[in-house]
Amino acid sequence: MSKDIKIVMTGDRPTGRLHLGHFVGSIQNRVKLQDEAEQSFYMIADLQALTDNANNPEKVSSNVLEVALDNLACGVDPKKTIMFVQSKIPEIAELTVLFLNLVTLARLKRNPTVKDEMRQKGFGENVPAGFLAYPVSQAADILFCKSNLIPVGEDQLPVIEQVNEIVDDFNRFYGKTFDRVKHLVGDTPRLLGIDGNVKMSKSLNNGIYLSDSFEEISKKVMSMYTDPKHIHVKDKGEVKGNVVFSYLDIFDPNKEEVAELKTQYKKGGLGDVIIKKRLIGVLENIIGPIRKKREELAKNPKEVMKILEEGTNQAQKIAQETMVEVRKALKINYF
Repeated sequence: MSKDIKIVMTGDRPTGRLHLGHFVGSIQNRVKLQDEAEQSFYMIADLQALTDNANNPEKVSSNVLEVALDNLACGVDPKKTIMFVQSKIPEIAELTVLFLNLVTLARLKRNPTVKDEMRQKGFGENVPAGFLAYPVSQAADILFCKSNLIPVGEDQLPVIEQVNEIVDDFNRFYGKTFDRVKHLVGDTPRLLGIDGNVKMSKSLNNGIYLSDSFEEISKKVMSMYTDPKHIHVKDKGEVKGNVVFSYLDIFDPNKEEVAELKTQYKKGGLGDVIIKKRLIGVLENIIGPIRKKREELAKNPKEVMKILEEGTNQAQKIAQETMVEVRKALKINYF
C-alpha cells in the first residue's frame, strides 16, 4: 500500500443480512486492510438505509445487529477497526447539509448508480430527496474522518467520483481541507445473482447469505441458472453466462479442475447436478466457519452492541475535530 493511503472507510446499509456479493465486493478487502492501514473505520449506514425505508424504520433498526454480526464473523476486528453507527454521529448530518450546497440537482440526477437504483425501486420522479442525495451523505461519511481509501463494489464507483468533485469544490471555495479519495475494487467487481441477474442484491432476493445454513445453500445452488439448452447429460453445454461456473471461477481454489470441468461440460457428458454439488461444497467451506462464528457471537448481542457503542464514541470525537476545522473554513465558527 502506498504511503499516502492511510485511512480506510467502509460501510453497509442495515436492510438485511449480508450476502456473498458483500463478501467479495467489500468485506474481504476491509478485513485485509485493517492490518495495513493507519486507521480503519466501519460504518453501519442506518440513515442512508432510511432514505428508501422511511415508512419502515423497524426494518433498519432490527438489522443493525445483523450486519454487525456478519462483519465480526468475517473477521472485522474492533481492536483494529472503529465500528460505529451513522445516526449516532450528528456531525455527519451537518457535513451533509454543507456539502449539499456544492452539488446541483442536475448532477445528482446524472449519477449512474443512483439512476440504476431508482429504476430498480420504481421511483421515477417521486424519488425521495434523501435518496437522490445519498451520494452527498456518503461524501460526509467518508470525509468526516478524513478517510482516503474506500473499498467498494464496481457499482459504487460513480459515487466515489462525486465525492471527489465535492472535495475539489470545497477546497477551491474554502481552502485545502480534504484529500481526494481513492477506491479499491475487490477481485470480483460484481457478483451475479443466483438467477443470472447482473448483481446479487437483497432487494432482488437472489443472494446466498453469509448466515445461510447448509440446506439453504444447497437449495439455492440447485436452483441456479446454468444453460437452458443443456437438458441432457450428453448435451454440449455453454459455460459463458452459466452462473454455476461463474461462481466456481470465483470461489473454487482448484482452478485446474474447474478448467477441466468446463472442457468436459462444453463437449457434453457432464450434468448440471455434478457441478452444482461441487459448488455447494466450495461455498460451504467458506460460509460454514463464518456461520459458526456468527452463531457464537449472536448468543451475546449486548456485547456486540457494546462494541458499536464504544466505536461510535471514538468516531464522534474524530467527527467533532473535523467539524471545528470545517466551520473555521466556512467562517461560521462564531463562538
